[in-house]
Amino acid sequence: MSDRDRRTSEPAGLDGLPPLYSIAKGEVVSVQTYGAFVRLPGYRKEGLVHVSEMSASRVESASEIVDVGEHVWIKVIGREIQGDKVKLSFSMKAVNQGTGRDLDPNNVMAEQDSRRRKQFRDQTSNRITLEAVLNTTCSKCGCKGHFTKDCFSAPGLQYALLPEEDDKEPEQQPSTAAQNQDSDKKKKKKEKKAKKKSKKRERKESESDSSSSSECKSKRRRQEHERDRDDKKKKRHKKHKSHKHS
Repeated sequence: MSDRDRRTSEPAGLDGLPPLYSIAKGEVVSVQTYGAFVRLPGYRKEGLVHVSEMSASRVESASEIVDVGEHVWIKVIGREIQGDKVKLSFSMKAVNQGTGRDLDPNNVMAEQDSRRRKQFRDQTSNRITLEAVLNTTCSKCGCKGHFTKDCFSAPGLQYALLPEEDDKEPEQQPSTAAQNQDSDKKKKKKEKKAKKKSKKRERKESESDSSSSSECKSKRRRQEHERDRDDKKKKRHKKHKSHKHS
């Protein structure tokens, strides 16, 4: 399709705007964090160069790339009518900033970016929210939370599902396991207390044995000392008697 055919098929609101996929050199008139607004010579409408269209690498802020009053090469990648407003989208990464040569002659990157923008556009007005589905009443069964076409109930008696015994056992298992852990902890505490008591008893017994043994030794020493004294006295008495007889 030629540029003339495109112009004739375009809506009336897009008249007087630069052609789609055309390349021109413009002046940066405003710099924001999300992008820069560029004005083309001969056109009153300004276009936005988003930060994602400034460079092939990631750009955090537009001020890192351009300044107000700077002249840059751009490519027109989007022209949209949203209500009463007309939006122009430009790209800097699709054009060589030194020579103005088109780096995307087949407009592959431009079409990918346009599809990406459409995917992220807000479509909540056309969606059915979860709350609306939950509040919907089925005309077939009279219950809420689903549409009539999704209803699976059949005419006749309705039965409620009861939980099986196998399903209850896993719920009880954690409680029994917790009880077993508590009982094991109590047993360990009791064993520790019993060990401490036995150690204290052994210490007391050893101390008592040592004290009794020391007392016995002292008694033995006293008895031996008294015996020695008695023996010495007897010997002295015998000697004295022998002197008298002589």
